[in-house]
Amino acid sequence: MRKRSGWAGVVAALISLTVTADYREHPEAQAWLERVVARHDLSADEVRGLLASAQRQPAILDAIARPVERTLAWHEYRAIFLTEERIRQGVEFARRHDEALARAEERYGVPAPYILAILGVETSYGRNTGRHRVLDALATLAFDYPPRGKFFGSELEQFLLLAREQGLDPLTLTGSYAGAMGYGQFIASSYRHYAVDFDGDGVADLFHSPVDAIGSIANYLARHGWRRGEPVAVPAAVTGRVDSAAWQGRLKPWVEVERLDRQGLRPAHRLDGEAEVAPLALEGADGQEYWLGLHNFYAISRYNHSVLYAMAVHQLAEALEAEL
Repeated sequence: MRKRSGWAGVVAALISLTVTADYREHPEAQAWLERVVARHDLSADEVRGLLASAQRQPAILDAIARPVERTLAWHEYRAIFLTEERIRQGVEFARRHDEALARAEERYGVPAPYILAILGVETSYGRNTGRHRVLDALATLAFDYPPRGKFFGSELEQFLLLAREQGLDPLTLTGSYAGAMGYGQFIASSYRHYAVDFDGDGVADLFHSPVDAIGSIANYLARHGWRRGEPVAVPAAVTGRVDSAAWQGRLKPWVEVERLDRQGLRPAHRLDGEAEVAPLALEGADGQEYWLGLHNFYAISRYNHSVLYAMAVHQLAEALEAEL
């Protein structure tokens, strides 16, 4: 089990430091600090010390303004994740952790290839977990990104609670530009609510334990509605005139297969006519692709609310399953 270090002693030393443009004087940060300290009985001086250390990162603001899910067509996005190398790495990872994957599939009902695919898309199976200091990322987005300041302020609060609960040093933890952490890139609130100790060492450790990450991803999907034994998505053929503009942004199944068939979109594989699906239109390399997302597709999209992300996970899972 990894060595733990509390953060109270570390931040105490920071209080006397003069840090240029720290967040102690930011009006949004001041209000946030008062709320958080009162709500969780934290030391105001310790939290001020953390804000003194947090540094505004313009590169993070640039990155969140241009996420790849909004700038790339499906065929461009797909090419990033559906590669021979990522499939090979996934097969190797699966062979090293076959027992944990089988156990997670049995307990949570999520097939091993989908657990693997999320690990593959998120961090290349733990190879790229992010180089931004989480404290900087969350403070920057909480106090200098108004469109989602409330959300990231809540995540910064959750991050402090996570550090306190697990004895982690919040000054050293790194992750993505949005503050996601570890093998599966869990944000702090997800870490606290869905991470599980799957290797039995008494700690849910998503930074160092691939086995905990396997169990935690399966738990996350199960808690977000994964249906054991059901399909994820099927391609569809156009048999009439379809209005794909009416579907944009609708990932939760909302229309019955029979009704959609009458409107000109038919599943390529047999589905129950009363099953609800979300019709999807994606820009493929050879033209428009049509798909029908089912409830498990929607469960994947709760990990990242993007049709491109969910489809990349689905297709990578299919590619991995073919090799396992």
